Amino acid sequence: MSTYILILDDDADVATAAQLLLRRRYGQVGTLNDPAGLSALLARGVPDVVLLDLNFTPGRINGAEGLALLDLLRAQARPPAVIAMTAYADVPLAVEALKRGAGDFITKPWDNARLVAAVDQALARRGAERGVGADSSALMGESQAMRELKALIASVAPTEANVMVLGENGVGKELVARAIHASSRRAAGTLLAVDMGALPESTFESELFGHRKGSFTDAKVDRAGRFQAARGGSLFLDEIGNMPLAAQAKLLTALERREVTPIGADKPEAIDVRIISATNLEEASLFDPSVFRADLLFRLNTIVLRVPPLRERREDVPVLLRHYLQIYEARYQRPARGIAPSALDALLLHDWPGNVRALRHACERAVILGQGAEYVVADFGLAAAPAATHIAVARTVTGDATLDAIERAAIASTLAQFNGNISHAAKTLGISRAALYRKLGKHGI
Repeated sequence: MSTYILILDDDADVATAAQLLLRRRYGQVGTLNDPAGLSALLARGVPDVVLLDLNFTPGRINGAEGLALLDLLRAQARPPAVIAMTAYADVPLAVEALKRGAGDFITKPWDNARLVAAVDQALARRGAERGVGADSSALMGESQAMRELKALIASVAPTEANVMVLGENGVGKELVARAIHASSRRAAGTLLAVDMGALPESTFESELFGHRKGSFTDAKVDRAGRFQAARGGSLFLDEIGNMPLAAQAKLLTALERREVTPIGADKPEAIDVRIISATNLEEASLFDPSVFRADLLFRLNTIVLRVPPLRERREDVPVLLRHYLQIYEARYQRPARGIAPSALDALLLHDWPGNVRALRHACERAVILGQGAEYVVADFGLAAAPAATHIAVARTVTGDATLDAIERAAIASTLAQFNGNISHAAKTLGISRAALYRKLGKHGI
């Protein structure tokens, strides 16, 4: 199914600018300038993501019109992920939009990289809210590893301790964060997720701490930062291990002082958030001072939760398979089918380098392509584990080669494997796109 993004903004120039930016990356991107036409549009099909302006009538800046439209969107049987957009983003309005179901908010004029990152996260939330990757599914299973993880979540959630979630790509780290927030004393507040690896270093402070009108060239209005918007709730800092060291220092200062100073402000503002962070880096890497500051690590890892990869809880694979197959059979209106014994054996033996996310995609493929009375191995399109590629690459490098040489060879080989596709290469290498771009610059690839 192709992705459909709707931009709802009364300013045709703004809507067109966003459309041109996003159309290069996603599937269908439509625009709507008159909110009166929204109901008719929804009757034809609900978008995956809606970029929603909060003010439509000239002179109005309180966001009431947009909040009413947000309520309409969230009332749909399969609601879209919503990104609120406004040129008048104060803290109360941002918080109200988030409380009503918006997943994020963008201040106009936006930073292109920030907008793309917000849409990426919105698409992930859309999948979760449709039942694909829902909180219960990624934490589904009764293996010993999962029982221990659930017990830790239940124990940690009611406290105010900062939590760091470790695990490979696709294991469900954000869903662990959501489970923690949902069982915490802050559950009535907002859980705001931020992809730290995707934040441009030049706008890091503005995004997290906010800014005042006129504080720099493009600061045409006051802007609330993520710390202010999540006040009273939880702030989920994803991809924390991909932050540059300079940005880590700024985050550390905010956490130590429990206050942030918006760019251009005269005085700091107190912050009231619980920090949940996550990274797919190996835990040992976090203790390397060239990668991560030790003082920041000690602020973040009061409690460490390690989410096990799927290959370490293979006994949970059958229940996950049935869960996702049923979801996609219903979505695509396909008959329910069993799994051939030979296929189930292959699925149980597979290492699932992409973890639950990869299993979910394999199930969707099987439902779409399966033709027989039972699902067979070919329906799932299993690929060789990418780790084998990395090992082979490493072995081609001389025995006394540096780690940098091995890393460069692995990146070059993976890019060649996917014909230069950055997204696919980053996913296979187990890092974010932003991190891969930095490594390409580092190695001159």
